[in-house]
Order: sequence, then structure tokens, then C-alpha cells
Amino acid sequence: MPDSWELASAFARFLLYLGALGSIGLVLARIVFARETDGLQGAMTRQATGLAALALLAAGIGFSLKGAAMTGELSGMTDPEMLGLLWQTPVGTALVLRVAGLGLVLLGLRLPGIGLPVAAAGGLMALWSFTRVGHVADTGAIWFQLLLLAHLAGAAFWIGILSPLRTLAGNRESLSLAAGLGHRFGRIAAITVPLLIAAGIIMAWRLVGGIEALLATGYGLTLLAKTGAVGCLLAAAAANKLRFVPAMRSGDGKAAAGLRRSIAVEWAAVCLVLLATAALTTLLGAPLEGSP
Repeated sequence: MPDSWELASAFARFLLYLGALGSIGLVLARIVFARETDGLQGAMTRQATGLAALALLAAGIGFSLKGAAMTGELSGMTDPEMLGLLWQTPVGTALVLRVAGLGLVLLGLRLPGIGLPVAAAGGLMALWSFTRVGHVADTGAIWFQLLLLAHLAGAAFWIGILSPLRTLAGNRESLSLAAGLGHRFGRIAAITVPLLIAAGIIMAWRLVGGIEALLATGYGLTLLAKTGAVGCLLAAAAANKLRFVPAMRSGDGKAAAGLRRSIAVEWAAVCLVLLATAALTTLLGAPLEGSP
């Protein structure tokens, strides 16, 4: 049974995922869909700034909570000796990468001209930090770490498109932009989403090892719950691509309301996916960790 420190660490990890993937995704959306999102530049910058700040805060709290978990007391969060020991581990390395990467994201969001490329580079650095600790890092395989990096980048891009698309669909004057953005994203997603799913399947199989572990371990059952949330996400995305966006492109203004509802479902599914991922990476050991 997880103790209070582990549960707090899992929640901090959830906020870290939400903040990091959300802010990086918005940066990628601004780069790829510059024309469609030009009118949302200010709002997207503010949202990305808030999410990056949230990720930085969650990263720091998560690091301190590991000190509390080591001592079993609240004072462990500020214990110099414990935090110093933790700093010398891969957890400390990951924190440095996250702080540096998210710092570049925040800097890039304020720089004119080259700002977005700087923010994107910082985003990749922050995403790389997730490959330095946890089950994937424990495998010691660089190809596995690169696969996780690609998986996270794809997930961030998907998350990043949700808010601007929903905002555009909520304004009668920008319905054509919303339809165009949804159409272009759908074309890109037709290639990237299958790759994203394939990467997830490969990583899951590598960590779980087989059907028996999937059905008989807490890690496997949580992974199944995450898969169910991903299924809801895919269903909502399919409704957008096949129903609402084509209807909007044909001039059906009522389809915009359906698109906004569908995106709200996607957001709920994203939160469930990130919660399950936080549980997998903080509360549960991968079945193969104990294998020879």
C-alpha cells in the first residue's frame, strides 16, 4: 500500500507531466500551425508560461518529496544531507535537465524571432529528462530512451493542439480557421498517432513482458486502465476527424459545438492517461524489474 509520501510524489509527477507536456505542446503547435494560431499568440504564450511554471514547481516539489520519502518525515524535504545524496543520483541529473529545459521554454516564449526554436530546444531537453530515470532508464538501452523521447514529443504535440482548436471553434469569426487547423492536424495525426501507439505498445511489452504479467500485476492492471483512457482519447479524436471537422469545413456552424464537447472529452482522457502514467512511474515497479 503506498504511503502518503509516495501518493504525494505521484500527484507531483502528474502535475509535472501536465505542465511539461502542455507547455511544450503549445510551443510545437505555434511552430507547426503558425498561420492558424497567429491570432492566439498572446493567449498561447500565457498558457504555455503558466504550464511551464507549474512543471518547474512540480519538479522541485517532487525532488524534495523524495527526500521526505527517504527519511519518512516532513523535514526530509529540506534536509541538506538527504537532498545532497539525492542530488548525486540520476534523480538529480533529471532535475537539472528539467530546470534547464523548462527555463529555456520560458525564455524562448519571451524572445522575439528565434524564441520559438529556443523554446522547442528547451522542451526537448525537458522531455529527455524523463528518459534518465525510471523503468526505461533502468533498461540501459539508448534506443529505448529515444523511443520514449519520440513518444513524449508526439503526446505533447497532441495535447498542445487541444486548447487552441477549442478556442477557435468557440468563436463564429474563427470557425474557418478552426476547421483548417483541425483538418491539417488530422492529416499529421494520421501518420503520427499510429507511430505514437506503436511506440507505446513496444515500451509496454518491453516493460511488462507478457500477457500473464499484464493481468496479474498492479503495474499491468494500471497499464490496462491507461490503455482504456487512451481508447477514449482515440475515439474522441476520430469523431473530430471524421465528423465534426468535415462538417465545419462544409459550413455547418453547429458542428463547432460538437467539436468543443469532443475536445473536453479528450482533455479528461488526457488527465486520466497522465494520472495512470504518474502511478506507473512512482508507485509501481515494472514486472521485469525483478527478472534476471
